[in-house]
This record gives sequence, structure tokens and C-alpha cells, in this order.
Amino acid sequence: PAGWWRGDHGVSFCSSSVAMGWQHVNGVDLYYEQSGRGKHAVLLLPGALGSTRTDFGPQLKSLNKERFTVVGWDPRGYGQSRPPDRDFPSDFFERDAKDAVDLMKALGFARFSLLGWSDGGITALIAAARNPYLIRKMVVWGSNSFVSQHDLQLYEAVRDVSKWSARMRQPMEEVYGPEIFAKMWEAWVHGIAQFAKRPEGNICMELLPLISCPTFIIHGEKDPMVPSLHPQYLLKHIKGSRLHLMPEGKHNLHLKYADEFNKLVEDFLEE
Repeated sequence: PAGWWRGDHGVSFCSSSVAMGWQHVNGVDLYYEQSGRGKHAVLLLPGALGSTRTDFGPQLKSLNKERFTVVGWDPRGYGQSRPPDRDFPSDFFERDAKDAVDLMKALGFARFSLLGWSDGGITALIAAARNPYLIRKMVVWGSNSFVSQHDLQLYEAVRDVSKWSARMRQPMEEVYGPEIFAKMWEAWVHGIAQFAKRPEGNICMELLPLISCPTFIIHGEKDPMVPSLHPQYLLKHIKGSRLHLMPEGKHNLHLKYADEFNKLVEDFLEE
């Protein structure tokens, strides 16, 4: 779920066609950016510590603006949705899912689709299960519905951000500053690890059969953070879902292979 395999894609756009602002939702001011004027509204859900700008530059910039209205947001405590400081209570994914849906309602969208990466994919799964009449379609990638002991080892291996390359740290340090980023990341690792104490490491396994919208799972076969058993589990338990494998894709496949990813998503949303 670590939504941080970002690479060199920081703020790669700033054009007059992107509206930005804050919307007061559930007691906090949530930052969002909106582009396009299409009838089909799409919400982008970022990964751990992620924000619209660190996680979705190529999507906000390049998804078809005639067909889609694309909304990116910074979940509470992330990016420009601060204050409040981010915390990780046991229901933080549920809280993010409620915030996401309520933000879209507040912005005036009656029905919309979800594009969820990493932690944002987990949030999307919960939102789709809880709001079947609101969600048109959903795309998730780099996401999991449980935390295995093997997953725990993967998170533990990246707990100390001082061991990351400067290039990996840079987008996050630009948003948070080095000290706050290191603290927040530590808190995220602790937050995601709490699920491993639950039966089967459950995050949202029991909700998957409740998802009724068309669901497209994309998986990078070289994803270092999300082993392939996770997309396979989603495929098996979300009825009517389909899986597309990208052989060279890593965790950030939507950034590294943005053109290919965007076309896959547009074709699915347009069906």
C-alpha cells in the first residue's frame, strides 16, 4: 500500500485549466484540484502520505478533458489538507473513504468513478462497498485488502527513510520537510502494521463481496511493495472484476507508464 514509489514526477503541470481550492468536509478543510469538463466525474485517491501533486500529475494533466471531470484530493493530514496533523487510528481507511465520498458530494457530483493507488486503492474499495449507488466504476492498483507477515517485512524494510535514495525522498520532503516526513512515515508504518494483528491481517476483506460496480485491477509484476497474491485475491472476491498485468510495471506504474496507464483507464471508463 505504500504510495510512495513515485520517482521523478513532482508538480509537472500548472495550467489555467486546473481549478484548486479547499472544501470543508467532516470537520476538516480538504484540498482538491479539478480539471476537465466531461460528464463522467472521476476521483483520484493517492497513496500513503500522498497528495494530488505528488501522486497524479500525469492523470490530472492528460486524462481526456472532454469526457471526464477529474478531481484529485489530499486526504486529511496529507499534503495541503493540513492542519490537522495526520494520525492513524484503527479506522483510518474508513475515515478516508467517508471523507472522499463526502468531498465529491460537496463538490456537487451525484455519481462518480474511483481511481485508487496503493493506500488510495484500499480507500476506494471501502468507499465502493459502502456506497454502491454512488460509484460508477473503479480502478485500483498497488492495493491490498489484508496485511500478511510478508507484507510486514516489506514495510519494516523501508521504515527508515534515511536509507532511501535522495530521489525517492525528494517529492515527500518537498511537501512535508525532512523531519516531518520521517515522523509521518514512521507513523504510517505503525498504522498499517496494526492490521497484521487482526484475524488474517484483515483490512477490508469482508467488504469485497459487497462491491457491485465494474472493477478494473491493474498490477505491475515488478511491484516491490505489493506481491501478486493481493491483486489475485481482489480478482477472486470482487464479482465481475478483471485484472490487467503490466510485466515491467512497479508500484508507480501510472507515473512511469502514464500514457499506457491512462489509455487503459479511459477505455475501461468509457465501456
